[in-house]
Amino acid sequence: MPETSDQRALAVSLSAFDDESLARLLSERHVSASATWRDMFDAADALLDPASIARALPLLDRAEAEALVAATADGIPATGGIRDALRTRGLVGDDGRAYAAVAAVVRDAVPDGLAPTPTEPAPRASDDAAAAESAFTSAAALADVLLLTLDSPLGRIGSGSLGASERRRLVEAGATPTPEEADLLVGLGARTGLLGSTGRAWLVTAAGRAWLRLPTLERWATTARALRDALPRAYRTPAGGWMPQPTWAEATPFDPAGPERAARWMHRLRAWGLLDAHGAVPAWGRGLAEGGDVDTSALRDLLPPEVDKVYLQNDLTAIAPGPLAPHLDVRLRGMAARESRAQASSYRFSAATIGASITAGETADSLREFLSGISLTGLPQPLAYVIERTSAEHGRVRVTADTASGLTTVRTDDQTLRRAMEVDTSLRSVALSRSGDELITHVAADVVFWALTDARYPAVAVDEDGRPRTVERARMATTETPDSPDDVYAPLIARLRAGGEDSDAAWLERELDQAVRARALVDVTVRLPDGSARVFRLEATGLGGGRLRGRDRAADVERTLPLSHIDSVSPAS
Repeated sequence: MPETSDQRALAVSLSAFDDESLARLLSERHVSASATWRDMFDAADALLDPASIARALPLLDRAEAEALVAATADGIPATGGIRDALRTRGLVGDDGRAYAAVAAVVRDAVPDGLAPTPTEPAPRASDDAAAAESAFTSAAALADVLLLTLDSPLGRIGSGSLGASERRRLVEAGATPTPEEADLLVGLGARTGLLGSTGRAWLVTAAGRAWLRLPTLERWATTARALRDALPRAYRTPAGGWMPQPTWAEATPFDPAGPERAARWMHRLRAWGLLDAHGAVPAWGRGLAEGGDVDTSALRDLLPPEVDKVYLQNDLTAIAPGPLAPHLDVRLRGMAARESRAQASSYRFSAATIGASITAGETADSLREFLSGISLTGLPQPLAYVIERTSAEHGRVRVTADTASGLTTVRTDDQTLRRAMEVDTSLRSVALSRSGDELITHVAADVVFWALTDARYPAVAVDEDGRPRTVERARMATTETPDSPDDVYAPLIARLRAGGEDSDAAWLERELDQAVRARALVDVTVRLPDGSARVFRLEATGLGGGRLRGRDRAADVERTLPLSHIDSVSPAS
């Protein structure tokens, strides 16, 4: 149990915290919002438990850790802003001295003191060309990951990592060269707000979808800013930039996972071209590293120029003679399968890919207009034929939601198609049944539409007036933000503050309760009616009804003392 003097000092300190600081402290210590604490003394008792203190230490940055070790080993109190930071974490008192329970945990954690900070190497010129290549490659690969995630969410395993099958899917699709790179890019997208999680899967966010339409340089700059802002606090400078990369591994000295986390963040910054292979910052990253904004002018000169035209060929392929502008690439990939990715990419059209684009909202006219506009070779006759034939066949199966009956209706003039859908086992999940010349089901129209599309039927979703409507398949990550610590801990904080309205009386009752539980021998100072004080040495035996009961050893009698008359209590010496 923590020393009572420390416990009381921390309780008084906690009472002076504002609600935001107190909620942040409870969150950092992983306190349950349903904790049954009655007052600040209960909170102080729990926060001075060694297990709770151990949860706070890994969060300290280098300067805070050094100050806490100095306060523990050398008795040097923390001062200034560092003292305030340690105090709001419940580790030192108002005087900057470590609580005894904290000092014991620190001594156990680092009996020989902290490892020294690595010496910074002499500055060296960055390899800008290699960093620029990494930036370009990673931006293109991350776009591929997002596009694949729009098609189908990326599954997560129980630990939160990307599933092995999903890593293989990204590698086989050509989005990443290795499973390790898949983890890197997904982590990078998650940290910068392009991917969001449902707990069981990664989904593209609205910001991620908008990012896909940006030019490459703007994609890179937007993510570079977000990546810098997402860096752990321990790596950041007061100006808002980041500290020299060699110091990151020891930036959180009490955190066993600190070196691994530092390596992961360095890998992300290297992949995004903000560090070169040796940790030097290239010209375009210096502004961010110093706390300012990114300067893309130097990077622009090293990136391959984007093109806005392609060669459409008779074999139903399209060849881009350079990196295709992102907004064109995204739309082209909605109507053709990309076969190779390099500075010159190739795409292949087929009836299936054209059909998928019409399903997503394209028309024969919009396809012809777009392809003719970006083609250096006109619209080849074989491709025009596939567009016309697919468009003519598409929509022979119409899916409508009947609001009056609540049913979904599937109509077609092709009796062969109707009979095929009626007996198709792959459509068993939507439970289609015959009703005259139609098929009906209680399953939602959008679900039926996608089931038919996946089974390769030429389906189109139409409204009640028969007009085609676009059905969005991609699931997007919700923009809901988790409850803030202020909201999570508001009821608990209100109860703690209510329980501490009379802190002296609460502390006295707490001391007496502990004495009764231990049947301890205590000296009780009682204020008598004439204003004088008298000390009784009692073996505490009971507490209730506003009175303390105990056996007076000296007089060998049982005494009952009103709590309102007790000024203080202390262990018998």
